[in-house]
Amino acid sequence: MLSLTLAKELKAAGLVWTPAQNDFFAVPDRGLDENVFVISDMTVLVELVKGQLAVTFHGTAEWALDHVLIADLVWLPTETQLRELLEQRLLGEPEPVLQLTSTEDGYGCEINWRGERLLFEAFGAAEAYAKALLHILHQKDPKGLEDL
Repeated sequence: MLSLTLAKELKAAGLVWTPAQNDFFAVPDRGLDENVFVISDMTVLVELVKGQLAVTFHGTAEWALDHVLIADLVWLPTETQLRELLEQRLLGEPEPVLQLTSTEDGYGCEINWRGERLLFEAFGAAEAYAKALLHILHQKDPKGLEDL
């Protein structure tokens, strides 16, 4: 899973999130930074029932945090979502546009960006994709895809 730190950097660089079913997100700066939430129709919990672990299903969850504005949340895109965002921004670049390889220390994401071959390395594949996407977000995008 993408780190909250890198997800915050993506948000600050202009990555726009339209929440969808099964998206992961964090609620930063409210004492919940270590928690990962998911948009779901149903709350599913692991609880002790009669002394044994059980998966329980709840239609609603009542807790002190009644609501949070989307603008105050941080999207934690999955590896697949990050790859798709990269692919959208790399349209028209020379092939191969995007390659993910395993390295001794994790993964390398290599992209063709404006005629240059760039490599972004990280421990996890999602982090490598995110670093490449962050690089692109920090550039002026002539294709007008800033809001993808």
